[in-house]
Amino acid sequence: MAKAIKSKPHHGCFMETGRLLLYGGVKCQFFPEFHMPRLSADEPCPCGSPKNYGVCCGKYHSGDMHAETAEKLMRSRYCAFVLRDGAYLLSTLAAENRSGFDAKSVADDTTRWTGLQIIECVDGGILDQTGSVEFIAEFEEGGHPGRLHERSRFERREGKWFYVDGVFPAVHMHSEIQSAVSTSSQPRTQMKAGRNDPCPCGSGKKFKKCCG
Repeated sequence: MAKAIKSKPHHGCFMETGRLLLYGGVKCQFFPEFHMPRLSADEPCPCGSPKNYGVCCGKYHSGDMHAETAEKLMRSRYCAFVLRDGAYLLSTLAAENRSGFDAKSVADDTTRWTGLQIIECVDGGILDQTGSVEFIAEFEEGGHPGRLHERSRFERREGKWFYVDGVFPAVHMHSEIQSAVSTSSQPRTQMKAGRNDPCPCGSGKKFKKCCG
């Protein structure tokens, strides 16, 4: 049997070859065959802030600190998608939703996230227990640009912020249009999510990588 190799990777989790032992109190599996993009501490943070990665989202990814607000957690989770850090995404997801989250698919994803725009934050401050963040995340996949428009919901539990779920304003707009159409005598046509559209289930993933 090969000798176990232990190390402390950039996301602050002690791991043994082939499996991740612990991440912020959450057990996660480690997949050594996947290689996540890396950022040095002095590079610009992908979340769009004017700070460098090491003093912005990097301090949360390393486990040195926990996000103080819902917006900071949202930015750090976007940055984790950029870096394909599935372990961090799992550890900051509400416990009741973790069973349906596939960290391996994040590490294997070829989507290139290209920018983040925060539209509105409601509550989610250092004295709040709940909050929401509406944002647009730009991406490229297969040479084609796209955008994810979501309103994410967060809760503070035992002093730490967690992502609970999200809704997609464009999808809800379509639903309202459908309701108006259904009152007419015309047969109702059901609108379906496209393969690259946000999944209506609220997972935050694209439809083809979730329920599609």
